[in-house]
Amino acid sequence: MKKFAAFLSVCFLFTVFAVVPASAVMDIKLAHVVNENDAFHVCALKFKELVEAGSNGELTVTIYPNAKLGDERNLLESMRMGVVDSSIVTGGPIINFMPKFGVFDLPFLFSTPEHAYKVLDGEIGRQMLEDMDNLGWKGLAYGERGFRNLTNSKKPVVVPEDMKGLKIRLMQNPVYVDSFRALGANAVPMAWTEALTALQQGTIDGQENPLNVIVSFNLFESQKHLAITRHAYAPNVIIMSKKTWQKLSPEQQKLVQESAQAAAEHNRAYDNEKEGEWLQLLKDKGMEVTMPDTALFREAVKPVYEKYEAQFGKELVEAILAVK
Repeated sequence: MKKFAAFLSVCFLFTVFAVVPASAVMDIKLAHVVNENDAFHVCALKFKELVEAGSNGELTVTIYPNAKLGDERNLLESMRMGVVDSSIVTGGPIINFMPKFGVFDLPFLFSTPEHAYKVLDGEIGRQMLEDMDNLGWKGLAYGERGFRNLTNSKKPVVVPEDMKGLKIRLMQNPVYVDSFRALGANAVPMAWTEALTALQQGTIDGQENPLNVIVSFNLFESQKHLAITRHAYAPNVIIMSKKTWQKLSPEQQKLVQESAQAAAEHNRAYDNEKEGEWLQLLKDKGMEVTMPDTALFREAVKPVYEKYEAQFGKELVEAILAVK
C-alpha cells in the first residue's frame, strides 16, 4: 500500500511540473539589420535588460542583429505574419506600408534633436504609432537613427551644385529619392546590405546616414568626403508584431511598453553623448569634412515640400514645424 501511495505522489508531482512551467516562459525574437557596434544594438540591449529584469522570468528577449532575419522591409512583413516578434527599424521602409509616416522624412523638417523628440513623443508621434495597429504592428516607441549626413568618394560637397551626378545610395523611400533628385544627385535606392558591397566596389559614389552608422560600418575606408548636411532626422521605431503583443498579459504589455520607451530614450542619450567623439574619429581616419550652408539646400528642396504637402496634409507639416 505504501508503495502504491508513493507511486501516486510521484505521478502527481510529475503531472504538475510537466504542465505548468514550460508554458510560462515566452521568448521575444527582436531583430535589426545593423551590427553590434551600432546604436540600434545599444537600444536592443537596453530593451532586453529591462524586459527580462521586470518579468520575473516570464519573458526573455533574443536579439538577432546583422539582418539575420531579413532586411527592414522583410522584417516589417514578417512581423505582420507573426514570424518575427519585434524589431527596431528605420522609418524609411515603413512608408511602403504606411505612406503618411513619410512626413517625418521631409528634408530639414526638424531643427534640433529636442524638436524631434517633442513631436515624436507628443500627440503627433503617438497617433502615428496607434495607426500601425491597422497594419498588424504594435508601435511601441521612437528611438533614434539621428540626423543624416552625406558621404562620397569623389569630391567635397559644399553647395547643392556639388552633388550633381553623384550616385548616392538611399533608403527605399520616395521622399528621400525626390529630395536627392532635387539636389541634383543620381538617387540609387537599395537595401543597406546591398549598399555596403556597392560602396566597396565603387558602383555607387556615396550614401547618407548619421555619424554612428558611418563609424560603426567603417565607411571611411571607401568614403573620403563627409558633408555635415543634417538634411533629415531619422527616428527608429521599436515595433512588435500585433500577434505577439496579443499573447502578452496586460501586465506584460505594460512592461514591454515602458521598456521600449526607456530603451528609446537610452538610444537618444547615447547618440547625443557620442556625436562629437564620432566626428573626431572620422577626421582622424582621414575623412575630409565640410560644413555646407544648409540655406542653399533648403531652397533647392522646396519642390519636395510642395509635392508632399498635398499627400501628407499641409496642416500636419505646419503642426510639426510649429512645435517648440
